[in-house]
Parts: sequence; structure tokens; C-alpha cells
Amino acid sequence: MARLKIRKKGDPALRAKCRVVETIDERILTLLDDMAETMRDADGVGLAAPQVGVRRRVVVIETDESGLIELINPEITEREGEQLEREGCLSIPDECGITRRPARVRVRALDRDGNMREYEGEGLLARAFCHEIDHLDGKLYTDAGTLVRMVTDEE
Repeated sequence: MARLKIRKKGDPALRAKCRVVETIDERILTLLDDMAETMRDADGVGLAAPQVGVRRRVVVIETDESGLIELINPEITEREGEQLEREGCLSIPDECGITRRPARVRVRALDRDGNMREYEGEGLLARAFCHEIDHLDGKLYTDAGTLVRMVTDEE
């Protein structure tokens, strides 16, 4: 496994719409492994492929409650409620904001074996699903419609 370079705000890779993964091959499996290692090394909750310069619809997320979740071609199929919570991003270090996200989401995606799976998340996991899937469409949490306001470390 390798630690990958995380792209920072201003990098055009973060604004590109990612392509669907047609075949889950060794390159995709290696990408999943490397992304998980990179996310953990950076002390993150999630990482999307464009954050490491790869324009494919691939995401990894890990919380204490969920364990590692690997998503290939994810899509949100249900949204419910609303939460206003603090959110940050590995691609925008040293900044965070209060965002408006669904309180609960349901996501459908392929796993590393090519099986279609459904995941449900509330709270932090729901925010992570939304945040990382937004990355696949070239969106950042700081974009209008998601960000309520930026906050400082003291807040």
C-alpha cells in the first residue's frame, strides 16, 4: 500500500466530475487500499478519489461505528431530515464550517467484489456519505447551498 498525495483547494482535480468505474480491476482495488491508508494517515473520516487526483467514482469512509466502507459508483437514494454540524475536509486543511446536510441518508454502491450494496447512515456517517459523494461531482462543502458559515477553532 502507498500513501497518496492529497490535493488541496484550488487543484482542478477537485472540481472535475468523476467517471463511472466500468470494471473493478487490480488498479481499482489498489486505489481503495491506498486511499484507506492515506485517509487514516491524515486522520480523516473519508476520502474521495479526486482528492488524490483520480477522476473515478470511488470513496472510502471510516468511522468508529461503521468501520471501513468502500464505495464504487455510489449514489444517494434517500435523504431525510436535516442537521447543521461542523464539517472539515482533508483538501481544505485548517478550515471548517457549519454545513446543512440530511440527518439520514441511504446510499447504493458496488463493493470491491462488484456486489451492489446499500448503506444507511445518520449523523456523522450521513455527513460523510454526502461530503464524499459531493467530491465525485466536483463539489466542496464550502460551496453555496451546503455551507451555512465558516467557523474558527474556538467555536
